[in-house]
Amino acid sequence: MTNLLSLSSAGAGWLLALMIVCILAEVGVIVWLILRQREEARAKTSGNGVMHERNIENVKKTQKVVKFLVKVLIYLFLVAVAVSVLFPFYWMIISSLKSYNEYALEGEFASRVTPTFFPHKVMWSNYAEAFKTANLGTLFLNTVFVGIVSTILSLVITVLAAFAFARLEFRGKNALFAALLATMMIPGELFTITNYGTVTNILNWGNTYTALIVPFLVSVFYIYLLRQNFMQIPNELYYAAKVDGTSDLKYLWKVMVPLALPTIISITILKMMGSWNSYIWPRLVANDELHQLITNGLRDTDFAVYLADGSRDADKINYPVQMAAVTLVSIPLFLVFIFLRKYIMKGVSRSGLKG
Repeated sequence: MTNLLSLSSAGAGWLLALMIVCILAEVGVIVWLILRQREEARAKTSGNGVMHERNIENVKKTQKVVKFLVKVLIYLFLVAVAVSVLFPFYWMIISSLKSYNEYALEGEFASRVTPTFFPHKVMWSNYAEAFKTANLGTLFLNTVFVGIVSTILSLVITVLAAFAFARLEFRGKNALFAALLATMMIPGELFTITNYGTVTNILNWGNTYTALIVPFLVSVFYIYLLRQNFMQIPNELYYAAKVDGTSDLKYLWKVMVPLALPTIISITILKMMGSWNSYIWPRLVANDELHQLITNGLRDTDFAVYLADGSRDADKINYPVQMAAVTLVSIPLFLVFIFLRKYIMKGVSRSGLKG
């Protein structure tokens, strides 16, 4: 583990140095370009408006070289950032495929000073052991159930509230919406203790799915996001629908929801990801094995190392199996990001416009 920490610190230092060099070089090239353009501008206007003779071809070649260098520096910077972001995931995956001796540099790997960057022997059995040790089947089902139910109910509340604030007229609408937005300025951690006391002591919802779902059904940010998207839809459509005798709910379902579908899909994805990654609240209200979510289940799982005689080594943790469990948990979020990222970007970008 010490070798791994030293390797990580050294790698982070090299990446940081490369990023700083790329940034300084890019800034230097940009400053040089600005100074050169100013010099050419002075040359054009000097001598009572008479241009000095210059070699146009040389100027064009210089500009091409400068543009090429700027592009190279930009790509070097992006590569350095990408490596720094992706390396932890790469290390997680290759660590999940190693044996314990190879990961901890023990046994036949005791002579090595630095960790291996690719497993000498791929241990696919780590995934089967992780699935069994962490009881991932139950944890997956609990997390998916809580995520789906909370997302559906939250979508219903968000759509209805956003429609009311965007299209309906009632007394105090703007003041109420401003008050809701003001709650976004208060950190959510301040409500944790009071919510916990209400849920466990007053409502007696401890160790139930209700405690995991109900407290976070309303999201002011999602209501604001969808309301901004609804306000892009022309009012004439609403008035025309009312003249035809269409009810508000029918107009919402037939007109506004289809037009705001990218934003609704984005809210769905973000809500599911939030339910999947939640840790603090489930830790407080659902500590029993029957209602544990996947984040808390992994935290409480004992990934033990067993000796040749079958006894447990109390001083060691089987990190490869633990990494295999983390990889299995991370796969759904990777798939969501890869295949649905365009909907997230499209929904968020459209919500900031009005016209």
